[in-house]
Amino acid sequence: MATTYDFPSDLRAGQEELHQVRAELSALLKRLPWSVVPLDGFSDTGGWRKVERPASPGWTDDEQAEVEKLRRREHELAVFVSTHRFWAEVAVPERVTARMSLKHPEPDGD
Repeated sequence: MATTYDFPSDLRAGQEELHQVRAELSALLKRLPWSVVPLDGFSDTGGWRKVERPASPGWTDDEQAEVEKLRRREHELAVFVSTHRFWAEVAVPERVTARMSLKHPEPDGD
């Protein structure tokens, strides 16, 4: 039976928001052009793997601001979660297991 941890509500909320921000950032980056600045497209068929990119119009100022905002929030949350006072209460050999338990909670068996 896996050890269960009594995570503080603010730590759980921080981890949940971190998951949400990372998912939002990932989805945004997938929608944006491949280059932040306008660049011509290219095709490289001479390497070990064929690489092709269409011309990129670059990101708008609003898109750049949104990416920056999400990256900044992601960093704030990662620092909050990883330096939370709760971790001092967990024995050193258990910290990785506890951290994985917070990041990947077991589904309820209801």
